[in-house]
Amino acid sequence: MLIWLTDALAHWIPGFRVFHYLTFRALLAIVTALSLTLVLGPFMIRRLEALRVGQVIRELGPKQHQSKRGTPTMGGTLILLSILITTLLWANPANRYVQLVLAALLAFGLIGGVDDTLKLRRDSSRGLRARDKFFAQGVVALILVGVLYATDRNPLATTLLVPFVKHAAWPLGGAGFLAVGWLVLVGTSNAVNLTDGLDGLAIMPTVFVAGALSVFAYVTGNYNFASYLEIAYLPHTGELAVFCASLMGAGIGFLWFNTYPAQVFMGDVGALALGAALGMIALMIRQEIMLVFMGGVFVIETLSVILQVASFKLTGQRLFRMAPLHHHFELKGWAEPKVIVRFWIISFVLALLALATLKVR
Repeated sequence: MLIWLTDALAHWIPGFRVFHYLTFRALLAIVTALSLTLVLGPFMIRRLEALRVGQVIRELGPKQHQSKRGTPTMGGTLILLSILITTLLWANPANRYVQLVLAALLAFGLIGGVDDTLKLRRDSSRGLRARDKFFAQGVVALILVGVLYATDRNPLATTLLVPFVKHAAWPLGGAGFLAVGWLVLVGTSNAVNLTDGLDGLAIMPTVFVAGALSVFAYVTGNYNFASYLEIAYLPHTGELAVFCASLMGAGIGFLWFNTYPAQVFMGDVGALALGAALGMIALMIRQEIMLVFMGGVFVIETLSVILQVASFKLTGQRLFRMAPLHHHFELKGWAEPKVIVRFWIISFVLALLALATLKVR
């Protein structure tokens, strides 16, 4: 909203024109979201403790995790609040891409919040039934993708683009776009949720992916950069860089409280929401395939669960000591901080390699 005020002031004071630059507003968004999270964090943790919103630990999980029982959860609410306030301050609220990604963030956050609340009420690791949770995610995803498709008249916005291959593009049509969009949103939200099993494990890969997507969004919305890099030019998508910056700032601020040993957990309210937001951004800037690469940690964690279940049902044997994959390494004797930091390093490298592909076209 401040962009409207600075636009008006720029007519009288030329210095306010600096707020027209996306890069400047993105930097302000990082600082704002980080500051909000650090300031509000202690208050929210105290409130969660007072309300006895404590994490319920699965009995089947690693035994050393039982000591974490009672740690405040649903801390993802803090992340969502910081992102929402910061995005409304520094992005253009009238931008439909910003509106849709905020809708995805809040809608999936609501689903996660209901799931977390049911777990707390039942004092169990079981919240929403899997089919009910999946159904809710699917319906919300279809609505969001449908609105995106119905409001975009640019043919490139509904075309599947293949990285590394020039001129490799396949128009998806309505049904194809809905199918791809549904898969991206539901898949990414659940992938981030599965990764959120250790202190700080999920939040930093989320920050790294958001950082990479912010660059992709910026160049996609800039005609000169898009033409030079030979990627799709989609007007007005550059505003998503401000949202990504907000997510990065809020995520780094949350890590202050979520790092090992965690003072607060993100919960499904944060994990589902952040995953859906990343998926929505990738879908809007036509980088769904690249999201799979830069979010490799999320993909590997999800595949480990799928392979574990499939192997056990088909052969009666487990491929891993426990799934998701981070628990496998824990049971092999790796200390929790070692698992976390090594996964961070992998995610950081993948994000850098994803950015490098902008020159490999």
